Amino acid sequence: MILLFKKILIANRGEIALRIIRSCNLLGVITVAIYSEADKDSLHVKMADEAYLIGEAHVNKSYLNIDKIIDIANKANVDAIHPGYGLLSENPLFSEQVEFNGITFIGPTTDSMKKMSSKIEARKTMSQAGVPIVPGNSTPIFELKDAKTVANQIGYPIMLKASSGGGGIGMQIINNEDELEKTFNGNQKRANDFFGDGSMFIEKLISNPRHIEIQILADDQGNTISLGERECSIQRRHQKVIEEAPSSFLDEETRSKMSKDAVQAAQAIGYKNAGTVEFIMDEFKNYYFLEMNTRLQVEHPITEEITGVDLVVQQIKIASGEPLYLKQEDIQLNGHAIEVRIYAEDPNSFFPSPGKIQTLSIPDKEYIRHELGVEQGFTVTPFYDPLIGKMIVKGANRKDAIDRLISALENYKVEGIKTNIPALLGILKHSEFKKGNTTTNFITNYLYK
Repeated sequence: MILLFKKILIANRGEIALRIIRSCNLLGVITVAIYSEADKDSLHVKMADEAYLIGEAHVNKSYLNIDKIIDIANKANVDAIHPGYGLLSENPLFSEQVEFNGITFIGPTTDSMKKMSSKIEARKTMSQAGVPIVPGNSTPIFELKDAKTVANQIGYPIMLKASSGGGGIGMQIINNEDELEKTFNGNQKRANDFFGDGSMFIEKLISNPRHIEIQILADDQGNTISLGERECSIQRRHQKVIEEAPSSFLDEETRSKMSKDAVQAAQAIGYKNAGTVEFIMDEFKNYYFLEMNTRLQVEHPITEEITGVDLVVQQIKIASGEPLYLKQEDIQLNGHAIEVRIYAEDPNSFFPSPGKIQTLSIPDKEYIRHELGVEQGFTVTPFYDPLIGKMIVKGANRKDAIDRLISALENYKVEGIKTNIPALLGILKHSEFKKGNTTTNFITNYLYK
């Protein structure tokens, strides 16, 4: 039995920091939190065994300050760092610096991360591994004239994307050459501003697609398994809003094939730890590699609910050198789980709604799971993502889960700030959602045209 880490620093904040703390407590591992001046009264600071001020409110002066994080990790004498999701979680420079300082990075190797950080390089790798990819270019595009050439070769409509990064930044549907001329330079500038990389690439647009992703786990000994899929098609501006597992659209044959391709994708880059292979799927169940998230996903709890596997515990054990004790045949999908992301935002304009949470009353049932980053009296600041928490509901089947989730949201009370709960209820109560007609165009087609 390999000894687990004694102390882990969590290089994140909010609900994901609390989620990691919970798994560390299960394993008897000491937790170290970092916090900005704006987060000094946050729950993750209170719940960690140790907490250190990292810097000012702005992320560039706190949670993105690699040198400062490494300095605190060394002073706190930690064995490992868990990056959570977002922030520095997919930054190969960060993982490289962590390892250089003799600290274990709880995630994939820097090499694997680099291979998947560029969408163009990832496409090449997946194609060579035999994983289906969407028709598109395989070299970076820097000039509008080159973009026009590729678009004409593929045929409109197309999807223009930033080669690096994610979160929908620099991404746009283009229907014709006029639109490409109007948007290319602006999207390229955004990509450069956010990711320091202005290279772009183009893919053929898949009409009425679904966003299906496969969770994988891989250890140092070459064992890789799939833990089934999540459907994340309900999106607004390319950001996921509601996720569910399993997908009501997949049949067993397609599920098995996608899972095998996801495992193959991970093995092609020598991947280890937890990761997610994302696919786009058309109405005929043809699917294509989209990208690989080399980290824990926001929506990981729905996979945990239907498999009974604690993914964060597995991450920590794998990073410490333990082999996977789980075999593919051990993974069974039980019931149906749906997650909603609850944001401090106006449900009509979707603008952030910072302020003090005067009242917070959440439903409490055995089938409800909360991942909260706030408490009553907490002030939501404008400095970070306005996610205040996630609610996950499990049912015997999809209908049961939807009914339970609607009831839970109707009994979820937040006062002092606006939230997106009315918008979530509008989606869940919609007849097309209940039928399972959940493409990535759902919100545009049925709710906010």
